[in-house]
Amino acid sequence: MTYLGLDCGTSGLKAVLVGRSQRILAASLQAYAPDRPRPLWSEQDPKVWLGAMFAAIADIKAQDPDGIDKLKAIGFSGQMHGAVVLGADGQPLRPAMLHNDGRAFAEAARLHAQHPELAAIVGVKPMAGLTAPKLMWLKRHEPELYDKIRCVLLPKDYLRLALTGENMTDVSDAAGTWWLDQARRRWSPAALAASGVDPAIAPALAEGSQAVGTIRAALADQLGLPRQTIVAAGGGDTAVGAVGIGAVRPGDAYISLGTAMQFGVAAAQYRAAPEKLVHSFAHALPRRWYRMAAMLTGASALAFAARLTGSTPEELEREAARDYKGPGELIFLPYLSGERTPHDDPHARGVFFGMSPSTGRAEVARAVMEGVACALVDARDALADAQAPLTQIGLVGGGARSALWARMIACAVGSPVARYAGGETGPAFGAARLARLAATGEAAEAACAPPEVADVTAPEAGLAGAFAERVARFRDLYKALKPEFAKAGGGA
Repeated sequence: MTYLGLDCGTSGLKAVLVGRSQRILAASLQAYAPDRPRPLWSEQDPKVWLGAMFAAIADIKAQDPDGIDKLKAIGFSGQMHGAVVLGADGQPLRPAMLHNDGRAFAEAARLHAQHPELAAIVGVKPMAGLTAPKLMWLKRHEPELYDKIRCVLLPKDYLRLALTGENMTDVSDAAGTWWLDQARRRWSPAALAASGVDPAIAPALAEGSQAVGTIRAALADQLGLPRQTIVAAGGGDTAVGAVGIGAVRPGDAYISLGTAMQFGVAAAQYRAAPEKLVHSFAHALPRRWYRMAAMLTGASALAFAARLTGSTPEELEREAARDYKGPGELIFLPYLSGERTPHDDPHARGVFFGMSPSTGRAEVARAVMEGVACALVDARDALADAQAPLTQIGLVGGGARSALWARMIACAVGSPVARYAGGETGPAFGAARLARLAATGEAAEAACAPPEVADVTAPEAGLAGAFAERVARFRDLYKALKPEFAKAGGGA
């Protein structure tokens, strides 16, 4: 038997075909990019994801036709917080508003001012990127369209709808809407009412490892997939990435370094900390939760620098790694799309500080990568409490390919960083694991063991001290510029 994992990300759709032994048999990446028609806006046409999914399945089939013939189940992972609004015909009414869309900052502020008590129930204070403020923005700015909404889905749910014909979501993705009662793992009537949303447009809920249907026969024939292929509910990318590296036991820590970035710690109980801008969410497996610091820019910062310098992220990473001795004079604030943890500042922007005539591509690349590592220190501190110290942190996502980034993160955060064989496919691999659980019903611990560790990078005393000094300057720079960000964004 084989299992297909699909991860609907911000910058591309990843697919992996996984065998019974959990070895990756085939993989595909279909790239795309968000649209930014106005300041603070970030959108995508859901049909772009649909085309990418079909192309990825065709690519996987071409790579391993025998493996596809043995396909038993499909699982999903996806970028969280997006608003895919569907009309009566089940079609999108407008482009999806993405996780890094910051236009609904006023609606988020109003929700927080009027209903501060709900943060402890839904796991986080309302912020512009979450789904609930986006629906409030639509109701205010596009009322005629809003009245036509019959269902709101998360991005990966639109793909599952195409395969099964069912409108639904899972609790780990629903966790990021600001509507889920996290402890009870069901919609919160109070949160829906606070944001003025009719409960009828909220889809049915399932656990991520639950089988929720089978692929439609006609579509299975069209795609060349076996009829009766099981479809699992799937989950939000942070939770599913954790499933991919086996971070499902209390205290397991992980960093997902993709287009955006998340630092999470698995937990056995729900425990809110909204005052620290920590997201306390339902995990993708039943009776599990996790606490997360969410940042809107991760590995995409290096892609941004590559575009500016006329190179590629791979070229820049190689230049940065050559004879790397630690932080230099150039500082980068990686807030290209604003920031959530720890600032909740949709107006924050990327900044290079300290350029000189000798600044070159290597210095730019190092500063960008160091800025991302410094942001993870803020994340670590937001998550820190009476919990036991982190003994090791798993690193997944596209940025996990970089040994230099692993080195920087270990020295900045102060914990060993483990990279895994195939770790860059993290959420897609986790989605395949959820598919397997849906098909077999086996215990999660048996199917979700940590994969083979490729290497572990320990902190280096000299670099750790240099990063501690850099983090202090990094934080001071943001504090100094925060009022200017607000003025530029119209928030003053």
